[in-house]
Amino acid sequence: MIRIENVSLRHGQTQILHDISLTIPKGGITALVGPNGAGKSSLLSLIARLQPLQAGRISIDGFPVDTTPNRDLARILAILRQDSIVTSRLRVRELVGFGRFPHGRGRLTPADYAIIDQSLQQFDLTDLSDRFIETLSGGQRQRALVAMAFAQGTDYLLLDEPLNNLDMYFARELMRSLRRIADENGKTIVIVLHDINQASAHSDRIVAMKSGRIVADGTPSDLLTPNTLQAIFGFEMRVETFDDTPVVLHFR
Repeated sequence: MIRIENVSLRHGQTQILHDISLTIPKGGITALVGPNGAGKSSLLSLIARLQPLQAGRISIDGFPVDTTPNRDLARILAILRQDSIVTSRLRVRELVGFGRFPHGRGRLTPADYAIIDQSLQQFDLTDLSDRFIETLSGGQRQRALVAMAFAQGTDYLLLDEPLNNLDMYFARELMRSLRRIADENGKTIVIVLHDINQASAHSDRIVAMKSGRIVADGTPSDLLTPNTLQAIFGFEMRVETFDDTPVVLHFR
């Protein structure tokens, strides 16, 4: 369980987050949605201790994120940042292998290699495993970064806009893979998404943020209504239901 209690964040004179309290139960997919500047990525970075807490408390399975040793936290939680950049000349297999670093500090065992192979297969990267990262398309590189986070083998996986640079096919395949991972491996996935229909189709719960506050929280069916969407994004949207899944016609 991720427990967030009275968390606020300020950068200079700008208030980024305002007294956020939220509990994310273990298991399943929680999507964070909202307009640009809502505070979604900032909240994710605080959960992962990429920046220090200024106010409030965050714990994961009872471990306070601000005091738990880095190595212990890395065995519980993996994160893919929105601005993840690979500068070294690495092959795909080597990049994915970095996900195992918290476990053996770089000394890979046969079990580690098996997990790396599983991660490559899970994200359709086996045929690309010997390619250098700089030779990949943006979408292929994004999938490799997600595979690296998955290879870390943590119960909690935080993904900040992982659909960036992915075409429709691979965006769908990535979300389907994450759904399988949550269902079959019991993972807890917290994902920042701008595609509201991907959130609707694949998440168990949607948490909507605006101006540093949580403004709506519920299942896709509960949250994706015209009135709620207008309160979040500021314009009217039509919502239809197909196969019990709300579909937001935001382009009309």
